[in-house]
Amino acid sequence: MPAAIPFSEATRDLIRLALLEDLISGDVTTDAIFAPDDRVTAFFVAKEPLVVAGLPIVRAVFERVDPDCTFTWSAADGDRVEPGTIGTVEGPVRSVLKAERPALNFMRHLSGVATLTRRCVDLLGDSTTRLVDTRKTTPGFRELEKYAVRCGGGFNHRYNLGSGAMIKDNHIAAAGSIALAVQRVRDHAPFLTRIEVEVTNFDELDQAIAAGADAVLLDNMSTPMMREAVTRVGGRAIVEASGNITAERLGELADVGLDIISSGALTHSAPNVDISLRFEA
Repeated sequence: MPAAIPFSEATRDLIRLALLEDLISGDVTTDAIFAPDDRVTAFFVAKEPLVVAGLPIVRAVFERVDPDCTFTWSAADGDRVEPGTIGTVEGPVRSVLKAERPALNFMRHLSGVATLTRRCVDLLGDSTTRLVDTRKTTPGFRELEKYAVRCGGGFNHRYNLGSGAMIKDNHIAAAGSIALAVQRVRDHAPFLTRIEVEVTNFDELDQAIAAGADAVLLDNMSTPMMREAVTRVGGRAIVEASGNITAERLGELADVGLDIISSGALTHSAPNVDISLRFEA
């Protein structure tokens, strides 16, 4: 099971905004057809195999519309499910219909991230290499998308610019050298901060190791170059690979000896999965 889903102010604001954009003018159709005391039982139905993520968000969306909505789930976040019913919601028809689309939007997206992540983790097989996400997340959704990655069996990279030091090409160009950039971070960052340096070739790799980098990010390297890089590092730093990491490459990277493979595609390119809400006839 992944760690508890985050309910920060950012997440609560997302739920509020999602409902606001759908209900700012009310629901003319639903309010015309149904009386306030009409009730319904509705079924959450997966229409394809998927990994579930976001059930607490679904509940929070419905309960913000109406605390009288109640749920029964036959799956939990992180579970693989086959097509079929994964839960029910019972409550006033008006409330269920008003919460339906925003709740499904969250659920379909987060489950899509979890499903893609699980597919990629599976491609690594028994490898000890960890698959992690990046900061290439939907604005405002970072906590939730990173949670969904964990639901899929992946791990998280930095949450924000303050949660780790990563020296990239523009830092190096502005500082003048890898050694200077590493030293300046070492001088100013909290002493527990790990320093990672992005490298694109073996010369930069050697400079980063000589400068005392705690981790190196192999950017857009070929698989043979990665193997050579792992050998050159010789356990002196954490080795991460990133850039042009596709699902098709994961199998060949599983035994390279990498500590980490990071992929922005887990969050920025995950397709929504197909989940619907069906009323009891």
